[in-house]
Amino acid sequence: MTAPRIEVAVTASAVLGEGPTWDHTTGRLIWVDILGSHVHTYTPASGATTTFTTSQHVGAAKPRAGGGLVVNLRDGIGVHRPDGGFDWLHHQPVTGRRGNDAAVAPDGALWAGTMRYDEAPGGGTLVRLAADHTVTTCLDDVAVSNGIGWSPDGTRMYYVDSPTRRVDVFDFADGHARDRRPWVRIPEGSGWPDGLTVDATGAVWVALWDGAALQRYTPDGTLDRVVELPMARPTACAFGGDDLTDLYVTTAQRTGREPHRFDGSLLVLPDIGTGLAQPLFTG
Repeated sequence: MTAPRIEVAVTASAVLGEGPTWDHTTGRLIWVDILGSHVHTYTPASGATTTFTTSQHVGAAKPRAGGGLVVNLRDGIGVHRPDGGFDWLHHQPVTGRRGNDAAVAPDGALWAGTMRYDEAPGGGTLVRLAADHTVTTCLDDVAVSNGIGWSPDGTRMYYVDSPTRRVDVFDFADGHARDRRPWVRIPEGSGWPDGLTVDATGAVWVALWDGAALQRYTPDGTLDRVVELPMARPTACAFGGDDLTDLYVTTAQRTGREPHRFDGSLLVLPDIGTGLAQPLFTG
């Protein structure tokens, strides 16, 4: 298999780039710099970019059916409305804790994770925010809540708690995740599993923090592709573009070692596969 083309879509210096999401309603990619408190957008058709600053560290930003963005912030989940206003939907400040990765389920609910800044085991959670703003705590004992995604038929939910070095799978039905079990184990020395995305074949792509790579697993959990990257800290990936064939990858700054000049930038791997259209948050 030939090596894929890797391009820099947006040159940036994000401290902790994360959460790429293709918004099919606007034809743009949304991504965040968690510790920079920035939400970025990139429109491939024009090359246009935008940035706005949130009031707190922002773990994720997802497009909303009613317009604007739902954001997973330090102290909870809120909405940035199209008119520029902001509303809390779930406000639950906990000292030393912040929001991290999030994803929208096939039914339009937001699944949002938290973690402690010190990454202490058991300090994080995973909650489900329904369209009616009802909040359900689904996991209350994770360390670094990370990648979340669903199989094409919506019957499986994949989930990463990074220090476990696993991608876990749940049975998913009627908006509920049940029977969590290990699905893939990432070997030591390969990096830590971070964000993920599911493609149209049902394969799962996983970004490896400190692993300088993406790994692709078939639906039965077989590793069938490794894409090496020039940056040590890819954080998450998502398919985008009008035909969902371009894979976007967020990256983070590398501290304590020799940095790469494009650390913190947004990468794109054109024509590497085909993704799934992502649902909009319906709350």
